[in-house]
Amino acid sequence: MEQNNYQGALQRPIGSGFNASSTASDVIKGIDLTGKIAIVTGGNTGIGLETTKTLAAAGATIIVPARDIEKAKKNLQDTINVELETMDLMNLDSIDAFARKFLASGRPLHLLVNNAGIMWVPLRRDSRGIESQLSTNYLAQFQLTARLWPALKKANGARVINVSSQGHQFASFDFDDPNFRNREYATLQGYGQSKTAVNLFSLELDNRGKTFNVRTYAVHPGSIGGTELGREAPLELFQQMGFCDAEGNMLPEIAMSLKTIPQGAATTVWCATSPMLNTIGGVYCEDGDIAELVTGSSISNGVKMYSLDEINAKRLWKLSEKLTGILFDIY
Repeated sequence: MEQNNYQGALQRPIGSGFNASSTASDVIKGIDLTGKIAIVTGGNTGIGLETTKTLAAAGATIIVPARDIEKAKKNLQDTINVELETMDLMNLDSIDAFARKFLASGRPLHLLVNNAGIMWVPLRRDSRGIESQLSTNYLAQFQLTARLWPALKKANGARVINVSSQGHQFASFDFDDPNFRNREYATLQGYGQSKTAVNLFSLELDNRGKTFNVRTYAVHPGSIGGTELGREAPLELFQQMGFCDAEGNMLPEIAMSLKTIPQGAATTVWCATSPMLNTIGGVYCEDGDIAELVTGSSISNGVKMYSLDEINAKRLWKLSEKLTGILFDIY
């Protein structure tokens, strides 16, 4: 009987040999990706850039869709095996146009790394009225994956890696008011529910897609220094979370706990390439292994059960089809 990860049935470490200090280069040692095609969203900055460089160095051809092509060209100028395309995750037509162009190439898609995202931003809405963190961090993933499904299936051995976050522990998914129409907007709640949605989507996509040899993983990269992700967050938010002192200086213990960018990309690369995951999917991973299930209300390592719930996962799939207008049939 095939297993799935509903209710965290598979959610336990498998002894990968890697940990929080492992880097992307560590986890890909000995793996040859020659002939493989990958798409990495947000692949021109931060951990996405490190992911692109690591996969490309192992022989894969990487397509990096970017909103700012000139910036992407500059950041990737010394990287081999890379193709740049235009895409804006807040623009539905842009996502569709990118996917159409890739499908028209006739190539299979072996790896889809949904890495791009935003964090802790003021209340904004997309053209549909959907809150921007939910729109960018999750619904864009759903739309892009749905549009690229024929190419994933064609690979006959594809993986989808959806970058999530420990921040999913800030909030479960609010099915009654996901877009903050009837409740006060809190950016941490918005971010949290967007990442809970990523986990639920990864769970359900894996269960539906494994028949076609497409496996899916949710990844928490860790808390990482040197990225652009928190650029819009106010100082008060970092202070509220205990990251900074009254003068805005990062606390030494926080600075010591941050991962480097190569360490932050490690779990993404491990999920994309490890043979240990050939028969396992739908799991939430961190620190180069499958994470533990956690209970309680405090923020800690591991994954909360509400983001691995079968009923919520199926309910979110239907809601996502409604919000995007895409019938994502797996066949």
